[in-house]
Amino acid sequence: MYPLPRRLAAIPALLCVVALLLTAAGCGTDSDPTGSRSTGSLTWEFEHIADFRGTLTDVAVLAEDDIWAVGTETDGGSNTHLLHYDGRQWKREPLPEALGTTDYPPLLEEVGEETLWLRPRPYKEVTGVNPWARWDGTRWSAVPNPPPGKVGDFRAADFEAAGPDDIWALDGEQTAQHWDGTHWTATRLPYGASDLAVVGPDDVWAVGSRSTGPGTELSGERYSQPASMHWDGTSWKSVETPQARFEEPIPPEPSAGLDQVFALDSGEVRAYGNNTFNHGEVEDEPADEHIRLRWDGSKWDEQKPAPGECAQRTPVGQDDEGLFLNGNWYLTDDGRCVKIKRHRLPLSTGARKGSNQQLWLEEIHRVPGTDEWLGAGHVQVNQSGDPFGAPVVVRLKRGG
Repeated sequence: MYPLPRRLAAIPALLCVVALLLTAAGCGTDSDPTGSRSTGSLTWEFEHIADFRGTLTDVAVLAEDDIWAVGTETDGGSNTHLLHYDGRQWKREPLPEALGTTDYPPLLEEVGEETLWLRPRPYKEVTGVNPWARWDGTRWSAVPNPPPGKVGDFRAADFEAAGPDDIWALDGEQTAQHWDGTHWTATRLPYGASDLAVVGPDDVWAVGSRSTGPGTELSGERYSQPASMHWDGTSWKSVETPQARFEEPIPPEPSAGLDQVFALDSGEVRAYGNNTFNHGEVEDEPADEHIRLRWDGSKWDEQKPAPGECAQRTPVGQDDEGLFLNGNWYLTDDGRCVKIKRHRLPLSTGARKGSNQQLWLEEIHRVPGTDEWLGAGHVQVNQSGDPFGAPVVVRLKRGG
């Protein structure tokens, strides 16, 4: 199931007020519409509600009886928790002794059907190699050769495993590290990259932005443009990418770029980004523009616009019938936009009947060998005097 699905966001959302950091993410509300008739309704049901307040920042699913999650507690401080489900119960586990310095919640990376890596996220650059931990289904141990450089300092989208012997990771903006099962090799990217996707052996894409070349000239400043790069087994090559530009008068400090690349199971590659500017400096502002591209085998074309709310969403996973999109939406293969519903928290959690509740998922995963999907994040409860976040694991239920 790797390299899919993708992370929902780079930075964990602890409170609804910071949920704006999850661009175009959206919350689930009490008035969510149901799914279409042919697709049936889709609902996230609670699989586990953690016994602390905060959020789950990551989840990994090796099997129905081997699920791991990382959480952050916000009651009177910021504490990281590692949770494990063994098929019988959820239990807090200590962070592995093999794990290096991690000031932020560590990230779970599935590198094979039976292997999980836990990577540290230090606040400051660590001298030398910062150890990673490995779970083999029975115990934690040290990863023999963790990625060099700054891989651990970056967000989730910079690490893609096609298998235990084929791993790519961004190391800074213009360097990518590749693991072939024996050693890491550093490769230089033509431009700064924000995301990468592994399509197959010797078929890797990276996207980002460029500040030189056609379309970047602007009187007195630069207008960065979308950039895409492809690895063909020997080197990274720049790929011609459509430019983005506002109509005159151009707003202040414009910039365009791609921040996500997504490989479908069919091998089709899609890229997502924005054309934006520094808001608040002029009265008559244009709207930000979404960039949606697809690779047709020889060039980038505009994607066919998705209907309704799905037009502004980006993919986080794929099953046999369509795409899961951020913000709890689902786009069917035949082009219908479906809102994934969710339940309210039980009153025993401290959420009152009149509270406003919103479900924010950080990541979703298919349970290997099944059609089941799990997600992890938190329910933000907004109520007078006692707002809080409830860390949750949810399971997708499909209606008839």
